[in-house]
Amino acid sequence: MASIKKNFLYSSALTVSGYIFPFITYPYVSRVLGVNNIGICNFVDSIINYFILFSMLGISVLGVREIAKVNGSPQKVSRVFSDLLSLNAIFTILSLIALCFSILFIPQFYEYRSLMFIGLLKLVFNFLQIDWFFQGIENFKYVTLRGVMIKALYVLLVFIFIRDSSDYKVYYLLSVLMVVFTALINIMYCRHFVDIKIKGISFLFYIKPFCILGIYALLTSMYTSFNIAYLGFVSGEIEVGYYITATKLYTIFLALFTAFTGVMIPRMSSLVAENKMEEFKRISRKSSDILFSFSIPLIIYTSIFAPQIIMLISGKGYEGAILPMRIVLPLILFIGYEQILICHILMPLKKDKAILINSIIGASVGILLNILLVPYWGSIGSSIVWLLSEIAVLCSAQSFVKKYLLLSFPFKSLLRNIVYMLPLVVFVMICNFYIKSLLLSLFIGAGVVCIYSLIIQIYCIKNEFIIAAISKLGIK
Repeated sequence: MASIKKNFLYSSALTVSGYIFPFITYPYVSRVLGVNNIGICNFVDSIINYFILFSMLGISVLGVREIAKVNGSPQKVSRVFSDLLSLNAIFTILSLIALCFSILFIPQFYEYRSLMFIGLLKLVFNFLQIDWFFQGIENFKYVTLRGVMIKALYVLLVFIFIRDSSDYKVYYLLSVLMVVFTALINIMYCRHFVDIKIKGISFLFYIKPFCILGIYALLTSMYTSFNIAYLGFVSGEIEVGYYITATKLYTIFLALFTAFTGVMIPRMSSLVAENKMEEFKRISRKSSDILFSFSIPLIIYTSIFAPQIIMLISGKGYEGAILPMRIVLPLILFIGYEQILICHILMPLKKDKAILINSIIGASVGILLNILLVPYWGSIGSSIVWLLSEIAVLCSAQSFVKKYLLLSFPFKSLLRNIVYMLPLVVFVMICNFYIKSLLLSLFIGAGVVCIYSLIIQIYCIKNEFIIAAISKLGIK
């Protein structure tokens, strides 16, 4: 069995590459294709991803769990793999049929039918990616190396084939072909570990958990990715382009904390199993301190420099993304704290019902606010919807944590961090106002934020995590 440390390193490398490689290509394609064509591609892809969501449901969690249970017995692994793959194939076929009918009968889909039919390939081959299988057998090395190689190939092909605004169909085709290549490689490679057994397939046992686990994913999508599809329907492709651009930087920043969250889940689960609840609470509070220490300075910096950042990553024509970006940025804090509540606390405590209720609340708020705001405010409305939906989920999760663990929201810690960071607002605004060079203002502003934040965290707030990290580096 592979070591947890190595698996984490491989998993982290894959997660980071998943954000870095698209960030390399996006400044280029956003300028070449333009905001309208970027919006069209993302609108179509959001629709395809919804059908993929229905086709996959809970396989990503169920597959890992069930394969891990029988890992070590090749015959059982082959049996479970064949059963789950067959179940996934049936739901994929049903989703494929539904998508074909939707393309033919829904005007917005039919308008972009050429891209939609390209997206059919993504739906068909997505279920053959079977990353859940490789995760179940703990072959993270293969998943990471394959993922990085495919992403690097994608970056190369984008710069070779995307030359002007008319290449938006080629751009989308390249992203779909990466899914196809990944699926074909995975299916060939998995034959080293399993024999796909067609005879004697029995997946009835897995239908219930497959659907239940899928409901959570569907509900969560109603206040995360649903915004893109609905925005495209009611406001058009340009607003989708603004929204996608506005959320690019946020996803990268949040990924940093998400990697930390993923690492802590096994640790928190073991503390629960050992009944070390005081240590459990202490680490939970420490996690929130870490989140506050980097999220608040980031929000201040990126909010003030939003126009320069949008210009840097997308160029002219994307000015409409500035305000949505400023609205979305606080999600670094809100979703980060959600992850502490849900992943660090509720999941290890096995409060699945509470987690489901959180998702229902978020989905309900998201659907209602989408209907009320998005038709009138476009990408700004979508940003507000996402922000308010996540706040609703956070409040719900916090109420459950308070109920089960008597752990309140760390208002004092948050307020303390905000108060100490208020002078930073002035310093960054001075950099923004007086330094006219785009790159120079961003660079000096970032330096000011880093130095000021470190001083405050070490000498005023006395953040244990940062002090320990500095000590390990040998800095006094």
